[in-house]
Amino acid sequence: MRLLILGTGGMARQHAAEFAKIPGISLVAGVDTNAGNLQEFCDSFRISQRFSSLQAALDWGQFDAVANVTPDGAHYPTTLACLAAGKHVFCEKPLATNHAHADEMAQAAKGLVGMVNLTYRNVAALQKARDMVLAGAVGTVRHIEASYLQSWLTQPAWGDWRTESQWLWRLSSAHGSLGVLGDVGIHILDFASYAAASDIADISCRLKTFHKAKNGRIGDYSLDANDSFAAHIGLENGAVGVVHASRFASGHLNDLHLRIYGEKGGLEVTNSGELGSLRASIGDDMPLAAWRDVPLMPVENNYQRFAQAVAAGQTREPGFARAAALQKIIDLAVDSDKAAR
Repeated sequence: MRLLILGTGGMARQHAAEFAKIPGISLVAGVDTNAGNLQEFCDSFRISQRFSSLQAALDWGQFDAVANVTPDGAHYPTTLACLAAGKHVFCEKPLATNHAHADEMAQAAKGLVGMVNLTYRNVAALQKARDMVLAGAVGTVRHIEASYLQSWLTQPAWGDWRTESQWLWRLSSAHGSLGVLGDVGIHILDFASYAAASDIADISCRLKTFHKAKNGRIGDYSLDANDSFAAHIGLENGAVGVVHASRFASGHLNDLHLRIYGEKGGLEVTNSGELGSLRASIGDDMPLAAWRDVPLMPVENNYQRFAQAVAAGQTREPGFARAAALQKIIDLAVDSDKAAR
């Protein structure tokens, strides 16, 4: 597979590094409007073909698939252009900034491979938890609790958000951000419903934007995107749950937590460590409220799944349709907050 990297910012380096590990994949081209970023990125990964526009790359055309690592607001037009040219697409999340666009992209991807980089599908603990739920280990799922906790607004471990555009754009709706809901909300909503083996049926959500700078601005950036959200969800299997995420979760750099409770037991999942961690209170342990660690084995990552999907000519999960369904839930969460219902 000949792969083009579209967008050469920080996340693109992870894409390039992961795809380069897979036998049979060649990194053949890079695209970016920022000439400095493009040169540095392509030099690092020994990519010879370099384009300042997607159209120029499409006119060249000597590639089979695209890793779309552009900013959120650019996913929609760039992905549609690639699909129209018959190219398979591996897109960063969120697929689009609204459900109508995400659904249009999912429809356009039919007949091609369209997958989304919901990175926490790579966590072995998540995959094992889903397998246990599907096998009936906890019985009928009744309740879930899920959180995604970051603290980059209260500590400098990843950089200074007050001065670095790579962080500031995430705080500004005018720069294409849907806030913490769009940035990491899609991850925790997928994490929770995927492990519980049931899609989300409804949501009630409250969004909160905190005061962070004088007049709510830093330079060209209006800091109006939400910083935290708290939601109540209903699953199609009848279970209920609470989901929340924040960039003000001091003491947590990038932590996902999930608890699943059923009639026969419970599971606790985190994304910590190489495999994540999974604890279970099932069988004879459940009446005693005793918990045991569940052994875990590595799982395929999304980059490997995409390569296999292109080779087979058939989309694997997480696909565009899944991402579009999650985007609908995010849109409904925004509507819920606006209507206070």
